[in-house]
Amino acid sequence: MTEPPKPPEAGDRLVAAANRPRPLEHPAPPTQPRPHRPALPRQVTGPVRVWRGVVAFLASAVRLASRLAALVLALYAIFTVFRANPANVWYQFVASLASWLSVGLANLFQLADVRWTTLVNYGLAALVWLIVGSVVAGLIRRAAP
Repeated sequence: MTEPPKPPEAGDRLVAAANRPRPLEHPAPPTQPRPHRPALPRQVTGPVRVWRGVVAFLASAVRLASRLAALVLALYAIFTVFRANPANVWYQFVASLASWLSVGLANLFQLADVRWTTLVNYGLAALVWLIVGSVVAGLIRRAAP
């Protein structure tokens, strides 16, 4: 059989290493920047900066408009599924906007239940608005230098 291990003594190498202070894990950064990396990022000024701001604003506006259109279509689908009062002013307002924003998808599928038909068709139109809005906003953002 083997002998059990002896406990470490004060002169052992492992004990001395355990008591030694650890070196810093992250050394202090050098005072001089690395030669392959510029010290400061290049500042963009003048017409390029203005153009980037305009492009960012247009992309955000397109994304916001597409999300609002999808919201209106989803609201109309929810109003229809839960049988909202058609005489209500809010319902009429959302229904008039949804009929214009449905981009021809309002009668794409004809299901047995009118509520399911509205949910599927207007939900699909909302998805189209979200996808097309994101793609167009991404294309607009690529126009920035």
